[in-house]
Parts: sequence; C-alpha cells; structure tokens
Amino acid sequence: MTVRSGQGQQGDGGRTLPGGSAVPLSEAYDTALLDLDGVVYAGGSAVPYAVEALGTARAGGMHLAYVTNNALRTPEEVAEHLTELGVPAVAGDVVTSAQAVSRLIADEVPPGSRVLVVGGEGLRVALRERGLVPVESADDDLAAVVQGYGGPELPWARFAEAAYAVGRGVPWYASNTDLTIPGARGIGPGNGAAVEVVRIATGGRAEPKVAGKPLPPMHRETVLRTGAARPLVVGDRLDTDIEGAFNGGVDSLLVLTGVTDVPQLLAAVPEHRPTYVAADLRGLLVGQPEVVAGDGGAFVCGGWRASVGGGELVLESVGGDGGDAGADVMDGVRALCGAAWSAAGDGACEADAGKALARLGW
Repeated sequence: MTVRSGQGQQGDGGRTLPGGSAVPLSEAYDTALLDLDGVVYAGGSAVPYAVEALGTARAGGMHLAYVTNNALRTPEEVAEHLTELGVPAVAGDVVTSAQAVSRLIADEVPPGSRVLVVGGEGLRVALRERGLVPVESADDDLAAVVQGYGGPELPWARFAEAAYAVGRGVPWYASNTDLTIPGARGIGPGNGAAVEVVRIATGGRAEPKVAGKPLPPMHRETVLRTGAARPLVVGDRLDTDIEGAFNGGVDSLLVLTGVTDVPQLLAAVPEHRPTYVAADLRGLLVGQPEVVAGDGGAFVCGGWRASVGGGELVLESVGGDGGDAGADVMDGVRALCGAAWSAAGDGACEADAGKALARLGW
C-alpha cells in the first residue's frame, strides 16, 4: 500500500508544497483512514461538521475506517459511540492501537502468556483476541507488560505494578506514546505521559516497544483490517497521523480541529508535512487547489501569494490591492505552507509567521 498521488511531493525526502486535487478527495481515494480524537469527536461530542461531511463522503462511495491510538475502548464501544453521534459504524470499521500492540506481543511471546495490563477494557479484549491472558499483578509469572490509555480514573497503583515488573526486566510494550489527548475541556495527558511515569520510576533505562501511530505495527494492522487500495490518512496530529502516513507511503489530510495549529504546521519538518490541509472534515468533499511557484520565490494559492523575506513569512492578496475579503483563508494557509516548507528544505521553517497569520485572522 504505497500510494502518493498528491502533487508537490519531492521524492522520499519529504514534501515541499501542499498537494492539489482536481476532484474531491472523497473521489480521489477509496478509503479514508480517520483518526478519532480531535478529528471526528472531542470527548463525548462530534467535532463541528464531522457528521455531515462523513455522511456525504460515505454516500458518495468512500469507505470510512477509524484508526485510533486511543486504546481505552473496544472497537464495539467505539462503533456504538460513533453511531450515537450520527456516524454509522460497526466494530470492523475500527482499528485501535490496542489491536496493533496485542498482535505485536502475540508475535513475540508463547500463546496463553500472561500480560500485565495498565489500561482499559479495549486493551484486555484485544489481548484475549490474540490468545493472551490479561492479568493485574506484577507477581503473576508475566511474559510482558503493556500500557495503553486507561482514562483519567486509572488507579495510581496500576503504574506501580508496571514499574515493579519492568524493573525486574519483564518485556515492556506500549500501545502508543502520545503525550496528550484532546477532550471536551481541552488537551489532557495521554498514554505517553503514563509511559513516562513508569520510565522515571524504573530509572529511565528501559524502553517499551511501541505499536501505535506513527510506527509500522499500526500501519500493518490497518492494512490487514481495512484492505484499502487508495487510502487517505486523515488526522489532526503531525507526529502521529501525518508521520504515520509518511512512513507508510500514503497521502494524508490534516484537519485543524484538534491538536495541531497553523504555526506548528508551517514549522513542520518533512515527515510531518501533510499532502493536504483543511479546516475540518468538509475538506474531504472538495478538491484542493494547487500551490504554484511564482516570481521571486513566491508561492500562490487561490487569492493569496506567500513568500519569505527579512526573516518573516509575508502574505499578500494576489493583485496587491489588499482585497482579503474574497480570498479563502485556507488558500492563504496553503500558500504559506509552500513558502515555509520550500524555504526550510529538510528542516523546520524559523521565519516569523505572526503578521501573516494575523492577516488570516489567526
């Protein structure tokens, strides 16, 4: 599954321009591999426009699969939640990091092995699916320790059990290492923060094997479960969703409804640069205008021209008349991406974007 159809890609070294598509993305790709937290929902509520956009994409023939690093809930629970929000789904539409890490463990320990679980029911169910036995104590003759997001009420004693076992040399696994997770009230600590608790408690010497995005085990699990031929990864995080797409050789759409903001996008290193960018999931339903190199090192998209000069990103209306009102804000973001990424090459753009983003209302 190695598909890169968006324009603007520069070999394997990374993207220097956002891609363009003459047709809606829901027609250009057969399957959307959608992250959940910050893309489809935040906490218990749907992200604005997500329900309507996904319904339209599905009605047009696009297959929707939900790929999440959150290991707390079972696929059945996730599918039920999505359906309640107005996004019809079944368990087979959901791929979790709990499933990916359970397959990773099962490939490396004997069938029927005991695994100490620091996490939620989704992780326990996934382990049982692979013929492994989830247990609660570090003294249970363990073959492995696994950590996955367990929600805000995970008892502190669970971290202690993990630290005891990892400190004794038991192999250690993590569903993912996202330091944060978006919720209805803001950004909270994710499983990566919990992994750091155990790492610190054990002297900082041990390292878990990690399955979730952006690493290959999660990509492998997604391929096996979805069978996508022309997939498009859709996410809100550069360091998991977009890097995972880059590592898997597939195109990606970043939506600005979760963790990543525009300054972070402009400063993205090559492996974190998405093929496409949109304000929200309505971006699936439209094409993407090309970013075109213009005169004097400028980059044009729609009604905007962006360049780098004097240590700053500069944004102007095409025609130079200051007529911002008729120009699409996201086209301005795409033009700025072209200028920033091209100037940065293989690194991160350090030009000041403050004035340019203020012009777009950021």
